Amino acid sequence: MNNIIPYLGFLIAAYAVIANDVIQTLGTFLSSNEKKKWWILWAFASIILTITIFYSWQNFDGDVSFGRLQKIPLPKSIEWWYLLAPISLLVITRYGVPVSTTFMILSVFSSEQIIEKMILKSVFGYAIAVISALLIYLLIARRFESKLSLDRLDKKQQKKYWLIAQWCSTAFLWSQWLIQDFANIYVFLPRRLNLSELLFSVATILLIMAYIFRNRGGKIQEIVNQKVNTRNIRSATLIDLIYGLILFFYGNLNTIPMSTTWTFIGILAGREIAINYLLNKNKLKNAYSLIVKDFAKVNIGLAISILIAFLIQFLKS
Repeated sequence: MNNIIPYLGFLIAAYAVIANDVIQTLGTFLSSNEKKKWWILWAFASIILTITIFYSWQNFDGDVSFGRLQKIPLPKSIEWWYLLAPISLLVITRYGVPVSTTFMILSVFSSEQIIEKMILKSVFGYAIAVISALLIYLLIARRFESKLSLDRLDKKQQKKYWLIAQWCSTAFLWSQWLIQDFANIYVFLPRRLNLSELLFSVATILLIMAYIFRNRGGKIQEIVNQKVNTRNIRSATLIDLIYGLILFFYGNLNTIPMSTTWTFIGILAGREIAINYLLNKNKLKNAYSLIVKDFAKVNIGLAISILIAFLIQFLKS
């Protein structure tokens, strides 16, 4: 039975992490390309994922987490209670709550010192995201976040350079997110994968992604759709670029895992405040309440993950 649990944990974690977190990186991409066939978008994301994971496997001696799991060893025996974390994440995802998969999944395998470092890195990531997005959008919102109707915006967004820019920014962001979050998906598997294990895991992830893309993101997609103008291809491009740059410069400072969810919510928060301050001051209060609601949701995941981590430590003893 114990031999099955790691693979069962991987399957549940892969679906829960991708369903919850993929909208952070591809949510605006799906929103602004909702008229395109889902399998085209899926194929695009799948190619980038495959290249990224094979790059890590080749250059990190079979490790597909880009070194994020070096300080989180695989237990000698994975008992059934380790499944509590991915199952809880799966249930929460079904209700559309954007929790931090990093805390939810990795905390049950990590020491207290690693958990503290993950929380600290994630909190700073949230603050950097809010401030960066706020300052950038205060400068560019009047030009790029127009009040024009979506019909008029549709004509502008057909310009070839915006289409190319969006797909490039999405590819960059998607690769940076994968570098951060492969650890959450692969924590149940050996830290060094052989070729057959790698191929099996990649095929599983791609099938899960196909299901999620077919359903256009599911409940978590509502977090993106509620924000101002996210269906505009220019807006989607700028969000993805800012997010990708933060993950690239801040997320890669060290190999301590961080919550990409907190960074994503931070970017949307800073952007929402700036846009409503400049263009829709009468809706500024609504923006604040939406931001507080989103932040409360991500903290639900943190609280639950800590409780589950304590519960597993109790069951171990």
